[in-house]
Amino acid sequence: MTGMVVVLSGGVGGAKLVLGLSRVLDPAKLTVIANTGDDFLHLGLAISPDIDTILYTLAGLVDPERGWGRRDETWKFMEAIEQLGGETWFRLGDADLALHVERTRRLAAGATLSDITAHLARRLGVGPRILPMSDDPVRTRLGTAEGWLDFQDYFVRRRCEPLVHEIRYEGADAAAPSAAALAALRDPRLRAIIIGPSNPLLSIGPLLAVPGIRAALANRSAPVVAVSPIIAGKAVKGPTAKMMRELGLPATAEEVARGYAGLIDAFVVDPVDAKGAFPAAIRVLAAPALMETIEDRERLASATLAAADRLARSASV
Repeated sequence: MTGMVVVLSGGVGGAKLVLGLSRVLDPAKLTVIANTGDDFLHLGLAISPDIDTILYTLAGLVDPERGWGRRDETWKFMEAIEQLGGETWFRLGDADLALHVERTRRLAAGATLSDITAHLARRLGVGPRILPMSDDPVRTRLGTAEGWLDFQDYFVRRRCEPLVHEIRYEGADAAAPSAAALAALRDPRLRAIIIGPSNPLLSIGPLLAVPGIRAALANRSAPVVAVSPIIAGKAVKGPTAKMMRELGLPATAEEVARGYAGLIDAFVVDPVDAKGAFPAAIRVLAAPALMETIEDRERLASATLAAADRLARSASV
């Protein structure tokens, strides 16, 4: 089938699926709406971790070991900052630093994050469109046993160690979706909307907290398919399972699906989870969900698109 595909994505896991989709689709038909709840200022620079991970992944520049940052990075800047007594807990590589400096410069000159992201994608030779979820600030904050922490303090500085009892998406209620993101979700040519295998609390949660995005999904004109970030009770990457348990939720694919109930039509899970007790209104489809190789990413991308196409055909009968 032809048509446009929109992906809601966080960082590493979502970027892997997006890369797979970009290889089985015409990249010009792929749009990624990226979480910006992780964005923050560090050393005076505007950092957009999820946008940057998607950019680097699609540009073939991402560090394959870490899954984020640039490959073949050097660290002279951080060594100099440490020598001067500056903050080193969030590491900015020398090549990566250029992107943050340019983003900060353009923001100060009055450009929007959407405009800047489009410019960076063009300069890096990225085919799919990458859109921030909003040009307004939304910040994920975590209520922990040690008090409220900004996301990066929890995730990087504290290495996800504090117990989490609450999550807030500050600014989300007042934020508007970026104009391009809203237009992409309302595009009459839509083939599918895909929710990537990103942390449902930290990456997809902020996206869905922006009222216009949730409303667009609720009034969808194309199938919405989500991909589980949980395999056999464990997160593929990051603190998803840990946080779910701390919030009193089962760390299961079924629970992720329940959190998306009313917004999605189908849920792609690894075969080990296929026999779970999923919401009756959500069609469950099994496909190998661990993306270790580029072939894995392409297969999962193809399976997800196939699920959306089957839903579209059945709806048209």
